[in-house]
Amino acid sequence: MGAFPALNARPAGLLEEWLHRIKEELAAWDQANPTRPSAPFAVNQIVHKSNNRLEQDLALCVKHKVPVVITSLGAREELNQAVHSYGGITLHDIINNRFAHKAIEKGADGLIPVAAGGGGHAGTLSPFALMREIREWFNGPIALAGGIAHGASILAALAAGADLAYAGSVFIATREAHAPEDYKKMIVDASADDIVYTNLFTGIHGNYLKPSVVKAGLDPENLPASDPSKMNFASGGNMEAKAWRDIWGCGQGIGVVHEVPSVAEVVERLNHEFVQARAELEEKVNGLYTPPSGTLR
Repeated sequence: MGAFPALNARPAGLLEEWLHRIKEELAAWDQANPTRPSAPFAVNQIVHKSNNRLEQDLALCVKHKVPVVITSLGAREELNQAVHSYGGITLHDIINNRFAHKAIEKGADGLIPVAAGGGGHAGTLSPFALMREIREWFNGPIALAGGIAHGASILAALAAGADLAYAGSVFIATREAHAPEDYKKMIVDASADDIVYTNLFTGIHGNYLKPSVVKAGLDPENLPASDPSKMNFASGGNMEAKAWRDIWGCGQGIGVVHEVPSVAEVVERLNHEFVQARAELEEKVNGLYTPPSGTLR
């Protein structure tokens, strides 16, 4: 399933053009490939009160019956109801168990735990700890996020209890992505050590590429803390150097990104790595047991 942030469509009128194009091209694919129908797509909506586009962007999602709406930075019951009105589902970004409870109480269908290492706005909790806390009480759909850029990481997410793995940064460095070429090259050249976690740029903590911070004239090792009450998504950030225009969000998993391929090539690589990792894991797990007793060595 592919997803994109509504705020990436600038000016705002571009969002409807994108929705038209996505629906038309997916419909054409389905008609030409009846035995291999397309997956649903998703639009990410920042729900924070400073997002002055939310109402009109949500109305477009309802108009075009976007199959999945991902919400972040605020759980809103009326938004979930609007998406449910046409049969859509909502998944909500969370960074801890408390926010997970809030999201489900407000009517979200599923959760996206954004664990340590996730690109953009992310938490600091271990994905394993966070998944186990949530699975203590919630058995609905979960897409685990946080530094996922390899097929083995997808397998690990499923093993941890997730239904889906959520990968983002690895797809920025693709030929189809609208990101600047310098952004893509920076991802290829960077590793986990080149990610900085700060709340300076939007008022909420997130992971960003250190070289983009340096390029903006700032010292990534000495960034001041921002006032969370000044959180601002109407203009793209709190400073002259704007997130996401100048300060580029990115997760810690990019150490495995060594080129700028097509999206199809990334998907093929992830699938190959997943199959290989699953086979290797099965061999390891089988090796832990001594038949027929099943006793651990």
